[in-house]
Amino acid sequence: MFSKNDIEEFQLKGIDVATIELQLENFKNGFPYINLTKPAIYNDGICFFENDEIEQYVNIFETEIQHHAVLKFVPASGAASRMFQTLYAFRDKFKGSEKDVIAFENDKSFNSVYKFITQIRKFAFYEDLKEVMLAHKLNIDECIQKRDYFSIISYLLDDTGLGYGNLPKGLLKFHNYAEYSRTAIEEHLVEAAHYALGNDTIASIHFTLSPEHIDKFNTHIGLVKPHYEEKLNVKFNISYSIQKPSTDTVAVDMSNNFFRDSNGKIVFRPAGHGALIENLNDLQGDIIFIKNIDNIVPDKLKEKTHLFKKVIGGFLISLQQRTFKYLNLLKSKQIDVKKIDEIIDFATKHLLIYFPDDFNSMSEKERINYLFQKLNRPIRICGMVKNEGEPGGGPFWTKNAKGEISLQIVESSQININNTAQNHIFRGATHFNPVDLVCGVKDFEGICFDLKQFVDPTTGFISTKSKDGKNLKAQELPGLWNGAMADWISIFVEVPIITFNPVKTINDLLRIEHQ
Repeated sequence: MFSKNDIEEFQLKGIDVATIELQLENFKNGFPYINLTKPAIYNDGICFFENDEIEQYVNIFETEIQHHAVLKFVPASGAASRMFQTLYAFRDKFKGSEKDVIAFENDKSFNSVYKFITQIRKFAFYEDLKEVMLAHKLNIDECIQKRDYFSIISYLLDDTGLGYGNLPKGLLKFHNYAEYSRTAIEEHLVEAAHYALGNDTIASIHFTLSPEHIDKFNTHIGLVKPHYEEKLNVKFNISYSIQKPSTDTVAVDMSNNFFRDSNGKIVFRPAGHGALIENLNDLQGDIIFIKNIDNIVPDKLKEKTHLFKKVIGGFLISLQQRTFKYLNLLKSKQIDVKKIDEIIDFATKHLLIYFPDDFNSMSEKERINYLFQKLNRPIRICGMVKNEGEPGGGPFWTKNAKGEISLQIVESSQININNTAQNHIFRGATHFNPVDLVCGVKDFEGICFDLKQFVDPTTGFISTKSKDGKNLKAQELPGLWNGAMADWISIFVEVPIITFNPVKTINDLLRIEHQ
């Protein structure tokens, strides 16, 4: 089945043959749908904090965080090209004819090119674009008057200009300030200085990157880091990693045979952001905040974001303290029935752990062992915002193949929406996941968990792509905050919608929150 060259290629990537065989089986059999039991809602899977509780958890965070190694983890490896799909499509079609101009002027929707062109001075990158075009003897205002939109878009996207189409989102200028503008990376540095300061008074932040972006990332960090350290009176520990080649998955043709390139080599593809559980697993820290690269706001709106980062961080610490206390008792085995009942009550009401029907019929020793296993896991607090039509995974109670019920973040692609009952549950979701997580990744003895042991490998999915004009099937690993964290202790907390301001299209930067 595998040639000598194939096996050498697997070894170069650090992938064993058994993993390749499993990937091929997944292509043939597919991945099972998630079995939803009900949506997570207020008081049944989602916590809501009143003002006094908010104050309480902020105080816990600010008091206790100095005893922890804190880190901010930002997945930032994706290229920004998807932000500009509308501009690319327009440039390919627009020839400047009267018909093209009429079509351009008739579409004044928010994500239209008309909106982009007529509001172009509001973008943080406008002055840079203006300058690079002048260097090529082009005046941006004259281009607009002449309807030369092609040049404006090309100098924004292509390497002859700003090259934004080939940069990661983190290196794009997002926000204007009085005398300067900031990239997404800079905004994350400012955020980190406010809630990612640990016991060493250093703000630590880790970015995941694509290899082709490393040099530009390092250059940018070298330019901006001293400025923000002085401005914010903080020292930054900035690190990065790339998605490991050993997490790549093979591609197959539509008959589930290896998809090979013109040289006969098997084509591999990155396995989605779920592969980043490996990167997360390598990091040193015990309290880790996770947030997407494009979900940032200007300083005028940061206060609420900083507040709720401290809220979920304080909530995590308070839950950890009680969990660790109970784990020490369970490990000692010096525990009576009354204390066991107390731990069960805590696990049920505060950690939202479901117990199997036969739990009460277990022996005392079996119950202690079961409780220890259920409590001795990584913990994540996941911010959830009210569903106002934005895309994103939702919070649900689910049942796995073992019959275990737990809280999970579930994407629509994981659900059999053709099943009437499952579709009804899916549509009953009141909140969605904005990727606003704080994670406790050390156990009660201060040892880092091996996060790879808490992944549900059955939660990947298959997608259809194309290469060299031919269709292929690609396989993605369980998502980082979906299946890759499936066996964590998960608690969902409502956070304000203002803390979620993603930039998925270029025109999202025109929203009032980003101005």
